Amino acid sequence: MATSVATLPGLLSLANARASVKNSFLGCDVKVIAGISFVRPLLLTKKRAHPAQLQSILSERKSHRVKCQAVTTATPIPPLVQLTVAEPKPVLKFVKAFAPATVANLGPGYDFLGCAVEGMGDYVTAEVDENVEPGKVAIASITGDGSRLSLVPEKNCAGIAGQATMTLLGVQNVGVTLNLHKGLPLGSGLGSSAASAAAAAVAVNALFGSPLTKAQLVQAGLESEATVSGYHADNVAPSLMGGFVLIRSYDPLHLIPLEFPDGKQLYFVLVIPEFEAPTKEMRAVLSPEISMKAHVENCSQAAALVSAILRGDAKLLGSALGSDTIVEPKRGPLIPGMLSVKLISERHGAFGCTISGAGPTTVAITDSEEEGHRIGARMVEEFQADGKLKAAAHVQKLDREGARVVESRKL
Repeated sequence: MATSVATLPGLLSLANARASVKNSFLGCDVKVIAGISFVRPLLLTKKRAHPAQLQSILSERKSHRVKCQAVTTATPIPPLVQLTVAEPKPVLKFVKAFAPATVANLGPGYDFLGCAVEGMGDYVTAEVDENVEPGKVAIASITGDGSRLSLVPEKNCAGIAGQATMTLLGVQNVGVTLNLHKGLPLGSGLGSSAASAAAAAVAVNALFGSPLTKAQLVQAGLESEATVSGYHADNVAPSLMGGFVLIRSYDPLHLIPLEFPDGKQLYFVLVIPEFEAPTKEMRAVLSPEISMKAHVENCSQAAALVSAILRGDAKLLGSALGSDTIVEPKRGPLIPGMLSVKLISERHGAFGCTISGAGPTTVAITDSEEEGHRIGARMVEEFQADGKLKAAAHVQKLDREGARVVESRKL
């Protein structure tokens, strides 16, 4: 393949260099609200500024470069604690669980909005095993990954989430063996790691009678995501819970399901090019600074997106989804052909188009399955024509159920 993520070291180095950010500014008053540092020049406050500082502030005002700056410190990961009153006993011998693919960010909802989609996902089986150390999980096999994933539980998304679920349950006297089947391509932007984690969490929980809710299991999924791509729940929460999910906060964890009305038509056109975009690398290219203008624009689009979901307005949903001014402009150029694919999709009737998660999958919105297939075909053609990438299109509906048990056997 002519172009790959491996060709991006210069861009990544530049991004890493720019990521050295301080949460204070010379001559500025800084307030941190919802993870964003809002910078206010001292000229506008009651504090007195040194003349040199004043001149600097005036220069900033003249050039309209006053910025609001995202805090780059990592979200603190709270320790896992047992959520059950007493250690549960296994009620099933074997469980097979499925967890769906997800579309994270949805354009302007970077790291706080996501949804589950039908048709694609991962499977995990969990089985009580007396040969496994009590209180621990082991991984017996992995298929569908091209032999790329580790069987070591501490280095595998399913293993980490399965072990975290055991901790949340307080299981100390039973060992569990997992088997993972990957139905999602790695590094695709469809929540591959989150689907493995969600399926493992549901399977292990089900072995013990499912005492934990799906919302509680998100904590186990977050342990896994933190290892792979960062402590964010916009993939694992919808993969577990289904539908659209808004992550209001992480400490405490506050998840808000957003119900798209039954009877309203919504289709996701998912076009997956043969190009890998690892999440960590795609996060590294994001600038630590955003303009106040971009901040306001994205907030308004994110609010419109939530409104569209609750009203069942696919046209507004697509329009808002395709209006990100912060993340997509940085990541889009790194996916060969993506920018022209977006234009082609909208020219042929899509309500909006953006990158799914960290990419490279591109997602377009429509309210007709037939239109979705037509739009998808044109997007595939454009990926080949402009990006020189082969691609496949899938038209899927919203998965409202999320991760679930599909097979089980009693003790």
